[in-house]
Amino acid sequence: MLKLAVLVSGGGTNLQAIIDGIANGTITNTEISVVISNNQNAYALERAKAAGIPAVCVSPKNYADRDAFNHALLQTIQSYEPGLVVLAGCLVVIPEIMIQAYPNKIINIHPSLIPSFCGTGYYGLKVHEKALERGVKVTGATVHFVDEGTDTGPIILQKAVEIQQGDTPKVLQQRVMEQAEWVIMPKAIDLIANNRIKVQDGKVSFVSA
Repeated sequence: MLKLAVLVSGGGTNLQAIIDGIANGTITNTEISVVISNNQNAYALERAKAAGIPAVCVSPKNYADRDAFNHALLQTIQSYEPGLVVLAGCLVVIPEIMIQAYPNKIINIHPSLIPSFCGTGYYGLKVHEKALERGVKVTGATVHFVDEGTDTGPIILQKAVEIQQGDTPKVLQQRVMEQAEWVIMPKAIDLIANNRIKVQDGKVSFVSA
């Protein structure tokens, strides 16, 4: 059974997709051990509580400096002994000590087709704003492993979403979530839980069942 620690900063729609995926059997051999947020007011914590999942806030506001926060966050995660750390709308910069503690065991969902619209400064609604500004015709979402770079880890899954005339950033964001994020995040977790993924030379390959 793969144990997850899910890190969130806001509403937790991707968290809900994971909770629902486990409940309906889309995600197998998996359980969520803890949901952790850096924001005590994150609605994601309420989603966790409603599903009977331990919900914990580890806020940088409660620590003297970033280093103390990073160590507290890592210790909190480790106390739940997860096999996979899932960043589901987490706006915290993941510290190097955590990446070293969980090599190829941290995954993130990014609302674009990496390498487009990724890196520092590209997150949330800003990604969709930039995509519309640039006039791209196809966007989407990417699930990838986390390494020391920003959105540079091995790509697990991607799904394309067509941009429609008249789209606003919020309308596009919703379509990307519904058609891509909430589809490929549960699928990626299920693949990992069932040992269907191998990482070699910075690339992901799939192993037959």
